[in-house]
Amino acid sequence: MVAPRDPYVRDARRRRWPQAAAVIAATAVVLASSCSGHFGSPIPEGIPPPPGDPVPDIDISARGRPADQLAVWAAARAGALELPVTALEAYAYAAKVAEVVNPGCHIGWTTLAAIGTVESRNGTYRGATIAPNGDVTPPIRGVKLDGTNGNLRIVEEAGVGDPDYAQAMGPMQFIPETWRLYGVDAHNDGVINVDNIDDAALSAAGYLCYRGGDLATPLGWLNAILAYNNSGLYARTVRDWATAYAAGHAL
Repeated sequence: MVAPRDPYVRDARRRRWPQAAAVIAATAVVLASSCSGHFGSPIPEGIPPPPGDPVPDIDISARGRPADQLAVWAAARAGALELPVTALEAYAYAAKVAEVVNPGCHIGWTTLAAIGTVESRNGTYRGATIAPNGDVTPPIRGVKLDGTNGNLRIVEEAGVGDPDYAQAMGPMQFIPETWRLYGVDAHNDGVINVDNIDDAALSAAGYLCYRGGDLATPLGWLNAILAYNNSGLYARTVRDWATAYAAGHAL
């Protein structure tokens, strides 16, 4: 675990959501599969949290930044939720892609927003800002994963001298190897960018759908969140933020 004010780190074993908007058919094939684990204690109350206000229908494969189609919807809600408009657009777009591509997943934008809040304060950690195209600057990086303080120990690349330890990256805090395997381009700019909130949110949605199966079920939602970060405290914190967002406000 990292310090309370640092982004969380999590298990690197994630499943891929292939190049979403650009290859919807391939995505549908992959997301047709799912896996489930086992939670060794009673599932906490309030799981799954509500999915929040419905996201309007959009063209998920539109040119440019497809999430821009949700500007009016997001602007009407972002203030009360205390979320950056661009971040809310990204979460809602990712949830809409999942709804279209894998309708059995039922991931809510509230869950994605809650994870983004816990991981990086929605791309604003330590003064970072989100550009209109979703790029987060300066890049957000977690602590070195050197096995200390309860963190994982992940050596990013073997070399001469001291090891180079991995760091969780971007607004959704992906482990580098996980991102290399499962990162996607959410707005067809030809770049798969861990520091872009659109790419990061859609990649997270695909992974959560794969690991949880049906996130409208208590076990499915919990499996997905624990796969993202195997911590009961983390799951409860995400639940609480998602529940607040569904009610129209921040915690």
